[in-house]
Amino acid sequence: MTKPPSKASAIVERLAASIDAGTLRPGERVASVRDAAREQGVSKNTLAGAYDRLVASGHLEARRGAGYFVASGARPAVRRPGPEVEEALDLVSLLREQTEAHYVVRPGEGRPPPGWMEESELGAHFARAARLGGRGEAHEYGSAWGYAPLRERIAMSLQERAISCAPEQVLLTQGANHALDLIVRQMVEPGDAVLVDDPGYYPLFGKLRLARARIVGVRRRPDGPDLEDLAAKLAVLRPKLFFTQSLAHNPTGGTLSPAVAHGLLQAAERHGFQIVEDDPFADLLPATAPRLAALDGLRRVLHVGTFSKTLSASLRVGFVAASPAVVRALGHMKLLTVVATSQYAERMVAGLIAGGHYLRHLRRLRARVERATDAALRDLASVGLPVSRPPGGGFYLWTPLPEGAEEAAIVREAAAHNIFLAPGAVFSPERGVNPPMLRINVAHASDPRFLGFMRGWVKAGGFAP
Repeated sequence: MTKPPSKASAIVERLAASIDAGTLRPGERVASVRDAAREQGVSKNTLAGAYDRLVASGHLEARRGAGYFVASGARPAVRRPGPEVEEALDLVSLLREQTEAHYVVRPGEGRPPPGWMEESELGAHFARAARLGGRGEAHEYGSAWGYAPLRERIAMSLQERAISCAPEQVLLTQGANHALDLIVRQMVEPGDAVLVDDPGYYPLFGKLRLARARIVGVRRRPDGPDLEDLAAKLAVLRPKLFFTQSLAHNPTGGTLSPAVAHGLLQAAERHGFQIVEDDPFADLLPATAPRLAALDGLRRVLHVGTFSKTLSASLRVGFVAASPAVVRALGHMKLLTVVATSQYAERMVAGLIAGGHYLRHLRRLRARVERATDAALRDLASVGLPVSRPPGGGFYLWTPLPEGAEEAAIVREAAAHNIFLAPGAVFSPERGVNPPMLRINVAHASDPRFLGFMRGWVKAGGFAP
């Protein structure tokens, strides 16, 4: 379990929230150290330390001989986002919000909360990772292929998933997004037809637009891409690539069935396109789950993975596994564009795996996701938003809104309440989803502020007449 905040931290959070919400007004005197310590049941030293932190953050100011007062000047409160972020209707603004974090309540977040990752002992192992290698190796560029021991570990884990792969077929990247970017740069030319899941992974759409590709969505069903829709598209197109996510699909939570997997691979063989399979939640999912790379043997499939979703978003470590010729070309592209990836981060991940820390962390994380999903399904149903359990697991619930609801309106209204939502339209290359949907992260779905907002919105009939 995540450790609860210290008494001082809890006091700081409560007071800061009251000040940011306007409950305590600028210039208002707060309780003295002695009185507040007695009320909170803590020592005077603990309370004085909490007040010092609030002074440092700009929430309080100390007046000699008079006590502590709510600061009258500007404080580093949550910055109001611009209209383009409030509506979250374009790809860049939604992605930017996930890095800059303007909002307090975050059911639209794409990652697990940082608090879920604290028990991976990252801090203790960072210094150790920096010392590995000797002779200054940790301070050099390192191979453009990435840290060899980690590539070996990844190849072993892929083999456990029935994906036949040698370490020489693994290229390390700065997370899955970097892997996708290298693939697009290397393999997509202006005007090329490229297939994507619809709905699907929205940052990919932006990369393909930058490459001036012709993006064609293939309808996504709970068991994978709709083979009938795919056949209709292939009757008039000669696509170069199909980007898809087989398991714990983002945003729908669906998972690929063996029958659909075989049909998709047969279509790729007949029509001559390659498949890019994104597998960001692999370490949380069964090794026996159906993966295209396992069925194909990395002939037509490029397999992308990452540690950012399961270990830490700040550890930008991912990989792409493919045929030797494809990986060699991607390695050259990586060398030309970023030279090499972080040896520090790669060594740290390798150390966490080798020491058994990553495996223990994954056990805790799986249990946590399961509990959060149970709570999210119950709580969303209680506010009038029943949703089915995602068959693929993962972090996401693909939640339908009432008929007639306007996504833009609810996202805008939520933003006014400091709540970050991810509207369904962003996940479609055609920018339209019917019925209107929200992607909700199970880790944030039970936040009382979010549930209260949604309960009021549904009860008030917050949709178009």
